[in-house]
Amino acid sequence: MRTTLWKIACEEHRYPGLWQHWFRSQCVAVGWPAKAGYHLEGKTLGGHGWARARNSLLEMKRGDQVLVALRGHRVARMGTILNLRVDDDLWKPFVPPGPGSIYGEKGRRVEVKWDLDLGPDNRELVIELPADRRLTSGELRPTIAKVRSQSLRALIAAMADEAHWVPLWAHFDYERALSGYIAAYPHRLEDGLLPYPNERLRERMLKDGTRMDVLLLDKDDTPVVVECKQGSPTRANIRQLRQYMRRLRKEIRRRPRGILVHGGARKLREDVRRLAASRPRIQMVQHKLEVGFSISA
Repeated sequence: MRTTLWKIACEEHRYPGLWQHWFRSQCVAVGWPAKAGYHLEGKTLGGHGWARARNSLLEMKRGDQVLVALRGHRVARMGTILNLRVDDDLWKPFVPPGPGSIYGEKGRRVEVKWDLDLGPDNRELVIELPADRRLTSGELRPTIAKVRSQSLRALIAAMADEAHWVPLWAHFDYERALSGYIAAYPHRLEDGLLPYPNERLRERMLKDGTRMDVLLLDKDDTPVVVECKQGSPTRANIRQLRQYMRRLRKEIRRRPRGILVHGGARKLREDVRRLAASRPRIQMVQHKLEVGFSISA
């Protein structure tokens, strides 16, 4: 019998920490509580969304595969269905009852066994699917959907590639703080780096209204243009940095170096790696945000 692959949306953007709860509990879940009138069997309230989810829950079976989907073409983990605890009288919400949700949310649970050998070991990392492995809008839009656009084998290969592993909290905006940190402590990026001595040049706005993130000087007195990106680097990021380098070279009549400091995976996509290696070469450096906490004395 052919295994069905289901996608279940994890609304981490609405309920921060939801994916961590699912991972720890070895469950995925959907909403629509029976006490609010949404019934799995017989007459029910609810529109197209619940009708589609209900049909999917009734069709799911042990042994099917589940793919947890997040926003931004990202997926968290794949697992095998062990048990369906989705009946009306088994409501057990992951999101506690509160204002606007008197019965809580995400209480129809599907117990799964996670494939712990597939994807990153670090629970703060998830997988950003490459363009040729992304789910269709018809698969992404519903809370639950069958995945037909991609084979299970192709998705497993994409999820196993470290080049696609990115931070779970990819939308935490710290590009400005990162560029400020590098400007203040450039030696942390590379030994011997110093702020470029001409402050006006460092702060100059370009014709298109943008400005270089950081302008430094290395130990050989070569100007270094640093561009900071919080997510995975793209070809557009490299082209942008090279544009800054060309404009700077016209200003100072010297050939600068370029460093692209990026988030996302340490292993680069092949197309990005090739473009960065072409002339003028761009040095690619991954950054990680680490915050320590200590009990005050």
